[in-house]
Amino acid sequence: MLELNESPREECGVIGIFAPNEDVARMAFFGLYALQHRGQEAAGIAVADGQTLSMYKNVGLVAQVFRPSTLDELKGHYAIGHTRYSTTGSSLIRNAQPFMIETMNGPLALAHNGNLVNSAELRDEMLRQGVGFSSSSDSEVMTMMLARDSGATWEERIKDAMQKWVGAYSLSILTRDCVYAVRDPWGFRPLSVGLLPGGGYAVASETGALRTLGCEAIRDVKPGEIVALSANALTVTQALPPALPAAKCVFEFIYFARPDQTWDGVNVHAVRQRLGEELARESGFGSGKAAEENQSQMRVADVVIPVPDSSTPAAIGFSRVSGVLYNDGFIKNRYVGRTFIEPTDSLRKRGVALKFNVIEENVRGKRVVVIDDSIVRGNTTGPLVKLLKQAGAKEVHMCITCPPIKHPCFMGVDMGKYDDLIAYKRSVTEICRQVGADSLTYLSLAGMMRAVGSDSGYCQACFTGKYPVAVDLMSAKTGFERGAK
Repeated sequence: MLELNESPREECGVIGIFAPNEDVARMAFFGLYALQHRGQEAAGIAVADGQTLSMYKNVGLVAQVFRPSTLDELKGHYAIGHTRYSTTGSSLIRNAQPFMIETMNGPLALAHNGNLVNSAELRDEMLRQGVGFSSSSDSEVMTMMLARDSGATWEERIKDAMQKWVGAYSLSILTRDCVYAVRDPWGFRPLSVGLLPGGGYAVASETGALRTLGCEAIRDVKPGEIVALSANALTVTQALPPALPAAKCVFEFIYFARPDQTWDGVNVHAVRQRLGEELARESGFGSGKAAEENQSQMRVADVVIPVPDSSTPAAIGFSRVSGVLYNDGFIKNRYVGRTFIEPTDSLRKRGVALKFNVIEENVRGKRVVVIDDSIVRGNTTGPLVKLLKQAGAKEVHMCITCPPIKHPCFMGVDMGKYDDLIAYKRSVTEICRQVGADSLTYLSLAGMMRAVGSDSGYCQACFTGKYPVAVDLMSAKTGFERGAK
C-alpha cells in the first residue's frame, strides 16, 4: 500500500476534449474528477474558443480548485486538463499544469503525464540560448521547445520535438483550434481517445474518465502517435515508429490505475485478481481444512485481508485459490492526507493510525495474511503490522503482489533514490524483520507477468534494473533533482 510517506503514489492525469456547442470546461472538470486518484496536489483546465486561450489552475484537489463561477469564465469548444502529483518538481503553483504560453504561431497549452530522462540536458541547452523558465518541471521544457520550433504547422512542430524527447510522455496539447493527444514511442503511460455521444472527441489517461463523459468507440493512442481532435474530424499521424519492445509501465496494473481502466485490451481489476491468485500459489498458504485434506506442508492461515483499496481484488483472488477466508481488516479514512489542515504533533505521531483503523473482531487471535500491492520505502508496512498485532492478531504474514522494488524509476514514478528503497541491499528476511511481520512473501517476476498476461512489452526496471532507455544512474544514487511532475 502506497500511502502517507510511501511512494510511488498517484501520478498525473491528463484530459483533452473537443466538443462543439458543449460546456467543455465542465466536461473537463468531471473528467479530471474521475482521474483524481492520479494526482491530488494541483489541478488546472485550459480552454480555447478558436481564437484565444484561457486557463485556471491552482494547488489542491479538483473540487477545491474549481468553483462554478471559475468554470463559467472558461468558454470554448476545446479544453485540456491536468491533475498533478509531483515526483521531484515541488508542489508549488508555478509547477501546476497545464503550462500556457503565447507564441509566434498563436497560444499554446500543454498537460503532461510522465518524465523525460533527458530534460536536464534540454533545459541547459535552452538556458544557454537565453530561454527563461518559471518552474522546475520538464513539462515547461516541452512547452518552450514547441513554442520555439520552426515547423509550418503544430503537427510538424510536435513531430520535430518528439525526435528530441527521450522518456515517458502522454500529452494533451491545446492550440486555438485543436487538441492534440501525443504518446511516446515506448508507450510508458496510458492514453486513450473516445467518441463523445453529442459529437466531438475526448482523450484521457484512463478509459474510466472517458466513460464518465459518455464516450464510445474508445481506443488507445498508440505509441508514437499524434491524434488531432478538431472540427476537421479525428486525424491520426504516426510521428515516430513504436519502440520495440514496448515499455508499458507495469505499475499501472499493480497500483496506479482505477480498477475499471482497460489498457491495451487488458482490464486492471482482472489483472489484480490474477496477481492475488498467483501469489496464493507461490506463498503456499491455505485454510486449516485445506491443509488437512491435502496432508501437505501448506502454511495455515485463518483470514486474508487487503490493505485498501488497490489490493482488494488481489485479496479476493488469493482467497479464491487458497481457500483462506476473505474479510475486511482495515477501514481506510480516504480524506486524511487530502486536507490542508496539518495534524498536531501528538496526532502526527499516530502516523498510519490516522489513515487506517483495524476491525479488531476480524483479526483477534487469528493468523492473518495481509495482501498489499507493493513495499517501496517501508514507511507504511511496519506500522500496519503493528496495528494488527495491537488489535490481537496471533500472526501477521505480509504477501506482496509484485517483486521487491530495488531500483528507482526515471519515467515519472516517485520512488526516490536507491537508498530510499527498503529492498535495495536488503534481503527479504531483513525486510521482514524490519517491518515486524511473521513472514514476508513477494510475488515473483514471472508470476506477476503471468497475471498481466504477457512476459514482454512492459517496463520492469524498478524490479530488474534493466531500463528501456539510457538513464543517469548517478542521479538516482546522489538524489540529484530532475525536472519532473
